[in-house]
Amino acid sequence: MTVVTESSLARRRSGDRPRVIVTRRLLAATEQRMSELFDVVLNPDDRPMDRDAIVAAMRDCDVLVPTVTDRIDAEAIAAAGDRLGLIANFGAGTEHIDLHAARERKIIVTNTPGVFTDDTADMTLALIISVMRRFAEGVRLLHTGQWTGWAPSMLLGQRLGGKRLAILGMGRIGQAVAHRARAFGMEVVYHNRHRLPAALENMLGARYEPDLETLVAEADVLSLHCPAGPETHHILDAARLARMKPGACVINTARGELIDEEALIAALAAGRLGGAGLDVYVHEPAVDPRLLELPSVVAMPHLGSATVEGREASGERVIANIRFWIDGHRPPDQVLEGWA
Repeated sequence: MTVVTESSLARRRSGDRPRVIVTRRLLAATEQRMSELFDVVLNPDDRPMDRDAIVAAMRDCDVLVPTVTDRIDAEAIAAAGDRLGLIANFGAGTEHIDLHAARERKIIVTNTPGVFTDDTADMTLALIISVMRRFAEGVRLLHTGQWTGWAPSMLLGQRLGGKRLAILGMGRIGQAVAHRARAFGMEVVYHNRHRLPAALENMLGARYEPDLETLVAEADVLSLHCPAGPETHHILDAARLARMKPGACVINTARGELIDEEALIAALAAGRLGGAGLDVYVHEPAVDPRLLELPSVVAMPHLGSATVEGREASGERVIANIRFWIDGHRPPDQVLEGWA
């Protein structure tokens, strides 16, 4: 299927290069290739663009390349000029883009799915291990000069083998986490909107739990891998946190909005939970200082996708989507409303 527009036809006839505006700094190889192919405007100092700058960019380009840090709502899309035909998102998540408003304006939206799956799954396992083995507390002891030497009862954590890992959201990343956790001898249970095929469950060694409340209540480790949206906002709220086992751990490498942070802080401060491993937060880049003060929290600055390989692959997918669109074809990673 083709998605030819008047502007793309005009560019092909005239040979003009499409104007592409990139909102954040990307890897040098990606930016160089974009410069060779497009009339590109880069962001060399990597300062996040405010709303006015985003709208101005949308009025002055054929293609906008945003990231998760850019909020592109219905009002911003309505203010965009007629020239804008493609929003080629750098990253898999598109909850920061109003897909319905884009469709109404006949603006195509693409993303880069799958390129960060292994990276995020690796980060998830790193957080699980760090929280359960209390590594952050050990690092603090060393950095503050409080370590007095080995002792048989010092900073005792928990081994992973035999513990129940509950995965909420069994898409690509959830499945990759399950695959890794099995190697550590963890029992994997999952909840998802749709159950996986039996063959895939067997391959992953994962058991489906249809009841979310049971999944939460019986977890030793609860790992969140849901997309953000109205249905998942605060899916881990005070009531569900209260149902968790004493000493259980919470891991979140998905989106900060999935957790009621106030309730999480209260549960951790009271000692009800064993700890939390967090890579995402509600008000990024601001992080509630109470989280950072809790010794049982391992906090990372949104590094789940931060690998050279992943960022290179994402840049390549962005470029491919733009080139398909310029040629009048459906981009391979077009996001359809309701599929994000």
